[in-house]
Amino acid sequence: MLEDRLKSVIRDIPDFPQPGIVFKDITPILKDQDLCKAIVDELAFRLKDLAIDAIAGVESRGFLFGMMLANKLNIPFIPIRKQGKLPFKTIAESYKLEYGQATIEVHEDAFTPGSRILIHDDLLATGGTVVAASKLIEKLEGIIVGYAFIISLDFLQSLGRLTRFSDNIIALARYE
Repeated sequence: MLEDRLKSVIRDIPDFPQPGIVFKDITPILKDQDLCKAIVDELAFRLKDLAIDAIAGVESRGFLFGMMLANKLNIPFIPIRKQGKLPFKTIAESYKLEYGQATIEVHEDAFTPGSRILIHDDLLATGGTVVAASKLIEKLEGIIVGYAFIISLDFLQSLGRLTRFSDNIIALARYE
């Protein structure tokens, strides 16, 4: 089962980036090409019934599988980046992290209004980053058709923060 394979490879890093946080490190996944392919194939399979115009990936780890998934589905990839990293005209959204505050941006011409966007990130924790990304998509009049995560920390009970945007939420490895 893919979830078991993922959990056997994902490593916990205690007290990173600050005391009390247990960071879920996905970099060991990247050493296994077959596992990476299985992740993309499984996400594509689970998304096959959604009409998706583009995938928005959240910096930085959302770029890894978000771009591969967009390529597999033959649709555009939209980078959502930290403030000041995109070179063209942007719109921004600020939010609170588990351990601080941040601002993310997207190019104002990333997609046309009415486009159906899937948001991808490697991990769903408190949901702050993904909610901010969702607000960016809505500001540009995009339709959020769903979310795809490698990991969901269900014990943080953040899924409810996303359902106001879309009920289509996929996570390949869930931690209760």
